[in-house]
Amino acid sequence: MLRTCRALCSQAGSSPGGWQPLNFDGGAFHLKGTGELTRALLVLRLCAWPPLVTHGLALQAWSQRLLGSRLSGALLRASVYGQFVAGETAEEVRGCVQQLQTLGLRPLLAVPTEEEPDSAVKTGEAWYEGNLRAMLRCVDLSRGLLETPGATGDILMQLKITALASTQLCKELTSWVRSPGDSLELSPKRLAEAMDSGRDLQVSCLNTEQNRHLQASLSRLHRVVQHARAQHVRLLVDAEYTSLNATLSLLVAALAVRWNSPREGGPWVWNTYQAYLKDTYERLRRDAEAADRAGLAFGVKLVRGAYLEKEREVARLQGTEDPTQPDYEATNQSYSHCLELMLNHVAHRGPMCHLMVASHNEESVRQATKRMWELGIPLDGPVCFGQLLGMCDHVSLALGQAGYAVYKSIPYGSLEEVIPYLIRRAQENRSVLRGARRERELLSQELRRRLLGQGLRIPL
Repeated sequence: MLRTCRALCSQAGSSPGGWQPLNFDGGAFHLKGTGELTRALLVLRLCAWPPLVTHGLALQAWSQRLLGSRLSGALLRASVYGQFVAGETAEEVRGCVQQLQTLGLRPLLAVPTEEEPDSAVKTGEAWYEGNLRAMLRCVDLSRGLLETPGATGDILMQLKITALASTQLCKELTSWVRSPGDSLELSPKRLAEAMDSGRDLQVSCLNTEQNRHLQASLSRLHRVVQHARAQHVRLLVDAEYTSLNATLSLLVAALAVRWNSPREGGPWVWNTYQAYLKDTYERLRRDAEAADRAGLAFGVKLVRGAYLEKEREVARLQGTEDPTQPDYEATNQSYSHCLELMLNHVAHRGPMCHLMVASHNEESVRQATKRMWELGIPLDGPVCFGQLLGMCDHVSLALGQAGYAVYKSIPYGSLEEVIPYLIRRAQENRSVLRGARRERELLSQELRRRLLGQGLRIPL
């Protein structure tokens, strides 16, 4: 495998110890059709236009009124939806995944859910139960994708806890967890026992209705993880806002007590760590060491983070300390330190520690591949890479063709379900969209080569 990697790596300049970096110069675009590249370039240019992202929901409603639902939907399917979404039906998702697999890429399915606090429809128990059914179907679909031709590796799926438990509950519990001298009422072990036994759990900081909702939420989480474990699907829990994350981490820790033990062959439940937060390195170090001491498997998705502008605005309005790194360079340093920490844990603990390097940043990916080489971590082992479907293909394709395990985060569903989800994700990831300039340049270069017949790699 390492010999294969060397053959596919860049020959331009070597690094110490014989390591040679991968080329992210768009050379792997020859694997994609001209139509795909054209759509990618147009959509990424549109997404880099701030008014479109800011007013996306209003523009969608306006286009439906002006053009009608059918024509408006057709335009979306041919552009934004087609670029970032796998499809609506299971058959469409399978078709998308089979295409990715031919490129050396793997699926990471995500159910698009958006809680609306002011909506009784999208906050009631019936809505969370509906989300539970959608998550269980996603587990089954993820498992079924392994049976498609060319499927390899671990089956991974994203899990958003606030699709199964209200954000208000998570905020209440986060305030309690952060308070000095918080009691053992909310220990991971106690929560794990409540999930396993199904017995009522009463938490003193919650009222009767909130306690009922907590119990129902724990039951939903337990059912999803239990079903995922039975189907051999590993769950990557999304991080969200700092006002929720302490609770999300507590719930992940509770699930880890039950499902990340050595006898389970875990980790089956992973947590997400956001490098743009000041305290992330220390939390990651503490959690990794705690898992090691407890003999639990430990799974991490490492991201830079998507809620920078909102976190800073909330801190300003509340008069609290800004929890985010002061600038982009500090975030890069934080990501680098967290990455180094986790790669050393992987090298030390082997299959008991898994890491997804979820990044569109070329330097972070290079650092990861270089350190994997130096630490003797196999290409298709406990470390994998993750990027969004429809973005950063020059990095994803180069990694996949070199033999690394690369996953694409794939939302799926109807236009009505997915477009609001995509617009909100775009609003949260403005910096990622603006930072796709290099990818747009590489797409333009490849299309010019094809149109002018210069270095044509595949027929039009």
